[in-house]
Amino acid sequence: MKMHRSLIIVGFLLTGPAAQAQLLPSPGGALGSIDNAVPQLLDNADRALDRGGLDRLSPARLAERLVAERTARIADLLRRHRDSVELDDRQEVARRGVVLLMGASPTSIEALRRAGYSVASDTVEGIGLPLARLTIPAGRSLASALKQVRSIAPEAEASADNLYFPGGAAPKLKGAALAGGSNVTSPAAGIIDGGVARHASLPGAIEQRGFARGAPRASAHGTAVASLISGSGAIRGAAPGTPLLVADVYGDDPAGGSAFAIVRALGWMAARGVKVVTASLVGPSNPLLAGAIRLARDKGVRIVAAVGNDGPAAPPAYPASYPDVVAVTGVDGRGRLLPEAGRARHVDFAAPGADMYAARADGGKGRVRGTSFAAPLVAGRLVAKGSLNGLIAEAKAGPSKAFGHGIICGECRNNN
Repeated sequence: MKMHRSLIIVGFLLTGPAAQAQLLPSPGGALGSIDNAVPQLLDNADRALDRGGLDRLSPARLAERLVAERTARIADLLRRHRDSVELDDRQEVARRGVVLLMGASPTSIEALRRAGYSVASDTVEGIGLPLARLTIPAGRSLASALKQVRSIAPEAEASADNLYFPGGAAPKLKGAALAGGSNVTSPAAGIIDGGVARHASLPGAIEQRGFARGAPRASAHGTAVASLISGSGAIRGAAPGTPLLVADVYGDDPAGGSAFAIVRALGWMAARGVKVVTASLVGPSNPLLAGAIRLARDKGVRIVAAVGNDGPAAPPAYPASYPDVVAVTGVDGRGRLLPEAGRARHVDFAAPGADMYAARADGGKGRVRGTSFAAPLVAGRLVAKGSLNGLIAEAKAGPSKAFGHGIICGECRNNN
């Protein structure tokens, strides 16, 4: 069963009379923040964190359930925030009314202005990536605008500002202060996620910057990810005490986690000399994001990404599927692949993604589940080893190619 067919069904349903009354969310906005969005997008936090029964389903039934879950959360997203988010021409979720354009000639830019598009030119800090952001004329859908823009500027690469979602659920946020205030000067690991809360297990230097409305703000997901890289104490990460640069791409923005926000965050980290960046986010392929990852890699930045939790029947996840990215899947406490783990065009490593604990944004610790939490363990060990070859040498071989080079940090579960 193909995931994109489910999204086409969602798009069809939303054109009916019942759908015209309301529409649309993403991390933030009416949902409040990424911390409220993550549990809702996965039905609820308890269900998301207790999915052990999935391994008892047949492959066909598992695929059916995961497709249904993803379809439901996308429908909910569209229902709540129709003023901020819409589907693009591929039936993928994106920021409403915005087209991203790379490589357009001055003649094409002028033609787009005459056609009613507002054009804002920009160059992404740190990676020198030039682009134009087009605001679509009122009354035109994103899908039809993309078609027109490609006709007017055939030499350019046009895409939607697609949205990317966390690859796992963290314990709910109950109120937390933002960590940091530090100016990180020593070599740091990078996190592109929600903001990180102050926590006793995160005593190291943490510098945070916002790339979305209302950011940076403390989030459950970002805090859990940070603790699995840098934690020391009750929660011990894979590289304890490592300084962190944190890019909050969600804040309270209804269209948080967009490709443009992620690209800007990546540029900031490249400019600061970060060598390893964790992005436990999942979404579709996007030309702007692909280009930024290539440019960052040329500057020595290694990106570690989760393969997501939509199951092996889902389309390949991005950014994990890009060739310059280290793709990570998750295993449970018995060393088995998580049945809900998604796939990428390649898998490089596996790491614990269930039967484990991470820092809670309210200062305690709580259970986490998902490939989101496997990726920071791999990133932390990559920071500690200093090279991909060193990480490969450390990996414990898995029983199949689905584990990539093998399992990293198999003991990193913070179960005590």
